[in-house]
Amino acid sequence: MNLVIIINKLMEYLFYSIFFFVPLFFLGNTSELFEFNKLWLTFILTILIGMLWFSKMIIEKRLLIRKTPLDIPIVLFLVSQAISTIFSLDSHVSLWGYYSRFNGGLLSILAYIFLYYAFVSNLNIKHVIRSIYIIIASGIVTVLWGLPSHFGYDMTCYVFRGTLDTSCWTDAFKPTIRIFSTLGQPAWFAAYLDVILIILMGFSLFYVKRRNNKLFTLFLALSILFYVSLIFANTRAGNLAFYIGDILFWITVFYKKIIERLVVFKYFVIFHVAFVICNFFFGFPISSLEKYTFPEIQKQLIVYAAEDTENKNAEKETGGITDSSDIRLVVWRGAIEAWKANPIFGTGVETFAFAYYKYRPVEHNLTSEWDFLYNKAHNEYLNYLTTTGLVGIITYFSFIFGFIIISISYIFRVKTNSKNEEVDRVKYNLLIISILFSFVTILITNFFGFSVVIINIFLFILPLFSFILMGRIKPDRNYVLGSVNTKQKYNKMDDVDIGLYQWILIVLVGLIGLYMIFGLFRYWYADAQYALGYNLDRTNNYEQALPLLQDASNTMPSEPVYLDELAVNLGALAGALYLQNDKPTADALAKNAIELDNKVIENHPNNVIFWKNRLRIFYILANSSNENQAIFLREGLAAIQKASDLAPTDAKIAYNLGVVTSDTGNLEEAVRILERTINLKPNYYDAYVALGKIYQELATNEDAVPNSSEERRKIWNQKAIETYEFILKNLSPNNPEMEKAIKDLQEG
Repeated sequence: MNLVIIINKLMEYLFYSIFFFVPLFFLGNTSELFEFNKLWLTFILTILIGMLWFSKMIIEKRLLIRKTPLDIPIVLFLVSQAISTIFSLDSHVSLWGYYSRFNGGLLSILAYIFLYYAFVSNLNIKHVIRSIYIIIASGIVTVLWGLPSHFGYDMTCYVFRGTLDTSCWTDAFKPTIRIFSTLGQPAWFAAYLDVILIILMGFSLFYVKRRNNKLFTLFLALSILFYVSLIFANTRAGNLAFYIGDILFWITVFYKKIIERLVVFKYFVIFHVAFVICNFFFGFPISSLEKYTFPEIQKQLIVYAAEDTENKNAEKETGGITDSSDIRLVVWRGAIEAWKANPIFGTGVETFAFAYYKYRPVEHNLTSEWDFLYNKAHNEYLNYLTTTGLVGIITYFSFIFGFIIISISYIFRVKTNSKNEEVDRVKYNLLIISILFSFVTILITNFFGFSVVIINIFLFILPLFSFILMGRIKPDRNYVLGSVNTKQKYNKMDDVDIGLYQWILIVLVGLIGLYMIFGLFRYWYADAQYALGYNLDRTNNYEQALPLLQDASNTMPSEPVYLDELAVNLGALAGALYLQNDKPTADALAKNAIELDNKVIENHPNNVIFWKNRLRIFYILANSSNENQAIFLREGLAAIQKASDLAPTDAKIAYNLGVVTSDTGNLEEAVRILERTINLKPNYYDAYVALGKIYQELATNEDAVPNSSEERRKIWNQKAIETYEFILKNLSPNNPEMEKAIKDLQEG
């Protein structure tokens, strides 16, 4: 059989594998269960496609890339990402992506763009239709996997622990409240559902046109299934995106008269009556309408006064949780400030965590997520603006709006109501409309969040599907480098003559591809070792964690996250040995820890997390080694000062700076730092306690500040009392420790 035909078939099924398996794929032994594994699978399949495509071009003796309407925006976008990576605050992060997420790094962008051109250059319209069916099939499996978790039967827990319940999830993950299936997070699951739901409705109407009631009923049932899953995902952005995409889809179909308008209206009513019935039984996304749902009506009929009181108490207990929309507004403000400081090329691809720390609004300290790490802007466009600047966001928008303009132009230009129109053309027009508004749902969910692997694949692949269905991709419009006739077709069963040098090049391409895949597997293995070692460190099992972290670091010595965690581990072990009076071994481990950490911060000086971990290492050593305590404290103080420079409004870093400063004996400076800390976060219990204790020390210990006057000590005494009284009144009523401290100060 012709080798090129075999290669084409293999590429076709590799693309199907991406569309089917990426949404479903996850592993339980990695540092991040979902996104990390989905991206690594995407990388591997992309490399395999690349090996085949390059081999095909070697056989054909030409470098052929098919032209598309978005080539200029795509190339400019890729160039903007490359430049931003070069001038990044951390080029390693920009290349690979923020650790555990990885999606969004330059390599992932390269993969998505490569898949775009590999598909268009090798596959055609029939492959687009098959791909869409594969996407729907994968969505069905994903939905069926996730739905039982709403009722307490989680398939993932069954895979992880062998128990068909939700016990494998922490309180941060509650699938009985918001399902997330194999996507890892309700918002990501909802964004995924939105894309497929709009396409399902397009297929449903196609079968209406063909008078195929059985297939219409099937696609209607699937639409209902996906809509119920969207209700159970329970995300505002996901629901909003679907409703906007849904309305635009039906208005466009109605206006274009692809099907008779009365028929369109009839089926619009059928779909939306079904959706409203689902909302009635399972919940409305609009809180004001929730009282009209069956569960709420049922509650009102059976609720008792005692239960009502209990519910009110529960509401009071959850009152401290800041609404996510309020937090987003704060984060978005910080993102804009970070962009203003780096307006052209931004801070570097995927470096939002570093950029945001520097310009984090003080108001963030007053939210319930005040000590959370934000490595994304929770707005894809602000994320690009901050990290890749004006150049990045303009080129990104040129790609997005280029597709939208082309689609709208096609939809409203092409006549679709001809009685003689072919059935396939109706199908394509409905699909083109549904793909456009599926794409729009991505833009909306990305506005309130950020893209994940499968959504980024859709972002690049859906426009391509649409162009192929429109007939905008011409076989004779290519970027070609080579002497072979471009009209030559390899569709015969006879073999193609392949020269020795071609075989050598094919083998070389294969070896390079396999080497890249081997590198990915090494990274995968290292991450699994790191994940287990990290978890053991968090349970103070440092000796068990050590060989795992060493293995991860030796396997991927270029990954600073592994080196940083290993340094923390060695520091903790050294501290334990100092306390056991095993000074020689402790000194050796401490030296190793410091050398590793020096390497990490030297190569990645803008990573606040690394500086905070450096403080942790030196603080452990200082509290366990009497001989070198002053040296270790001084190094720890320098580390937290650097962290404070990188994150000047972070209340926890300011608090730690104040505590370490007081440990070095500079109590008056510690007071100034902690007073600034409580200005950053006026409800910071730990900071008030630390400040009160330092005031108390200054008031009662004459050696705390030599030659201090009696009058100054009285002032400090009064400040200590006032601080403790504030804690009792506003932060911790009936606190016996504070009451005793006040009594001692008043009597002393």
